[in-house]
Amino acid sequence: GNTTYYSSPKQIGALTAWSTVATGFYHNLAIKTDGSLWAWGYGVNGRLGLGDTASRSSPVQVGALTNWAKASGGDNYSIAIKTDGTLWSWGYNLYGALGLNNTTYYSSPKQVGALTTWSSITSGSGSALAIKTDGTLWSWGINDTGQLGLGNTTNYSSPKQIGALTTWSKVISGNGQQLAIKTDGTLWSWGKNTNGALGLGDTTNRSSPVQVGGLTTWLRVSAGNYYSLAIKTDGTLWTWGKNTEGRLGLGDTTNRSSPVQVGALTTWLTLSTGTSFKHSIVLLY
Repeated sequence: GNTTYYSSPKQIGALTAWSTVATGFYHNLAIKTDGSLWAWGYGVNGRLGLGDTASRSSPVQVGALTNWAKASGGDNYSIAIKTDGTLWSWGYNLYGALGLNNTTYYSSPKQVGALTTWSSITSGSGSALAIKTDGTLWSWGINDTGQLGLGNTTNYSSPKQIGALTTWSKVISGNGQQLAIKTDGTLWSWGKNTNGALGLGDTTNRSSPVQVGGLTTWLRVSAGNYYSLAIKTDGTLWTWGKNTEGRLGLGDTTNRSSPVQVGALTTWLTLSTGTSFKHSIVLLY
């Protein structure tokens, strides 16, 4: 309800009905247990989905529907999946990041196609990725560094399938770099490789998915501003990419282009990179 900075956690309201939350670039999205969708923060380009471009300092419900299941906040836009498996988007759309086959901005949710088979989503810097219930992987938006994984650098304003595989399990979008885990536990990356953010041992961009090493024990992954984090099934934490500000957690500021283990603990549970993409939060068991 204000614009004051805080250096310790403050409760937002008094409700105990929040289910999931997603952070975008200066805006936030949250879903309550009743399936309603709420937004607040910076409203430019209509990224809050409230029918205007005004900013909000407290959560405001997006429409009146109670069938929202998942949400993701991009740099200037938002995407979400409803419980019926439909895909929706709104906000900034210069490069087709909304997947609506145009570059028109929208300040309210618009359905992406008519399919009801969308399972998971992630939104990054001008591009988005999604997995369908059949395990196929799809992408759309800006593609200047091959971040759509389609073997080229052409922008697309509607979803395009990445290859023909049906074994994709998790996907996350960073600042141009994309990371995904398959059902067999292998880790894959593509897109912008500044400072080794793809974990492939070099700094060369990739326009198609490339496997990171040969291990089949990757469990969770998160992408930040030119760096990445991952947890293996044994509970170890790994990181690679740009390391200014010590964002890799390795006790130094040296960049790494391949995964390096953070400490020796085997009790890491979940992880997240910050909205500014320059800090990380990881929880222990």
